[in-house]
Amino acid sequence: MFPLVYEINTRIWLKKLSKEHNRSVTLANIPDKEFTFFTTCGFDMVWLMGVWKPSQYSKAIATAHPGLRSSFLEHIAQIEPDDIASSPYSIPSYTVNEALGGQEELLLFRDKLHGYGIKLMLDFVPNHLALDNEWIPEHPEFFVPVSKAEQSQDPGSGFEYERGKYLAYGKDPYYDPWTDTLQLNYAKKKTREMMTENLFRISALCDAVRCDMAMLMLKSVFNTTWGNLGGAMKEEFWHSAITAVKRLHPGFIFLAESYWNKEWELQQQGFDFTYDKPFYDYISSAPVNVEKLAGHMQAQWDYQKHLCRFLENHDEPRAAEKIGLNNKAAAMVLMTAPGMHLVHQEQMEGFKHKIPVQLVKQAPESDNINLSVLYKKLFALQKQKVFQEGEIERLKLNMANNSHCFGFHRFTPDAHAFILANFSATGIAIEFQHPSTEPFAIETMNVLSTSADKKNSVVHYAENVIRVHLLPHEGLVITC
Repeated sequence: MFPLVYEINTRIWLKKLSKEHNRSVTLANIPDKEFTFFTTCGFDMVWLMGVWKPSQYSKAIATAHPGLRSSFLEHIAQIEPDDIASSPYSIPSYTVNEALGGQEELLLFRDKLHGYGIKLMLDFVPNHLALDNEWIPEHPEFFVPVSKAEQSQDPGSGFEYERGKYLAYGKDPYYDPWTDTLQLNYAKKKTREMMTENLFRISALCDAVRCDMAMLMLKSVFNTTWGNLGGAMKEEFWHSAITAVKRLHPGFIFLAESYWNKEWELQQQGFDFTYDKPFYDYISSAPVNVEKLAGHMQAQWDYQKHLCRFLENHDEPRAAEKIGLNNKAAAMVLMTAPGMHLVHQEQMEGFKHKIPVQLVKQAPESDNINLSVLYKKLFALQKQKVFQEGEIERLKLNMANNSHCFGFHRFTPDAHAFILANFSATGIAIEFQHPSTEPFAIETMNVLSTSADKKNSVVHYAENVIRVHLLPHEGLVITC
């Protein structure tokens, strides 16, 4: 019900494997140990991020961009030209990058994943295409036009694709434009049809898509941002596109990258799962916003069960760096909360350095073995029925509101789990009562702690009261 997804930076992954095995590794000859790793962890889906044909314009812009260069040098002290590539979200064509093995090898990789019972997810970028995309020569009308008058007022708003003719750069309305992309015009029926055809093309290659910045394609957002230049979008794109793809592939899964509290609206458009940015913001803040986190996790079930929860991804800082001392407890809360669970490459190894998406070289880091062991235990826990199907409620704990500690209960008719997290620098004694504990004896309770230092019994149970002493930054799961 709630898939466990592993995100891989495909270009970096294949380069690392090639170096490790002293041979050229492409999608058709991935070493078997990688599939063993996927299976051992229990991943239901692998997201290959960045498989599409690279943009020459995007690579040139990334190479010359001073701000991006600073971020590259922050990650690696010395940069060579071949270390920089195009943004994987500036796509000239939905054809598989030949340097990775091309479409035939992608299909071989997908089939091998299927042999292990694992699905494949790829990217779909609905908002924009690369400056050198395959459609612009014959169909500039697919993109948002910028008049000479508008361009003179805002010279950085558009790209001169022909002498004296401009098209708008792709844009999130709250940030500067992405100057290696062109904004698609969803006010045009032909544009919507073309992008639906791209979804058909992608869905023939995989089992799921992660839809980049999906809320930008909502009619209300598009019209507010682009109505003055592109005209009014008359009907929603997502509902018709998702319906059309699922007519061909009924089990196909749509994941939306979603912000601005648009999750519910996108779920109503047909998305199976949507990013849960509020969860990420609350649990990664310093201090952890316990009250808002606990309140958010009490949202109605029909909403929660369609959320995709994460502690990091390619857009966010590494969890081990940003969340720091609370990282293990946060991981426990993540994996025991309802919804899709997204794990980023090297997240479970505790890597701390975020990689700019235009880099195809990674700074070396050491594995955090203890964190990796914990994650594998949490992955096994996530597969239990109580975490796959169980409802959720907040626990009433005997502590002050400002203790930075909270707990919740997952339950089915015949199984219960109590999750406790202490996000503070001090130990804390907790006790709570719950009707479901009455039939159980202490011997029937299984306990998993995030603390490798905890050696003694951590749970005391008498007269239907559970008493626990949590160490600083400790998470605890009691199942019975």
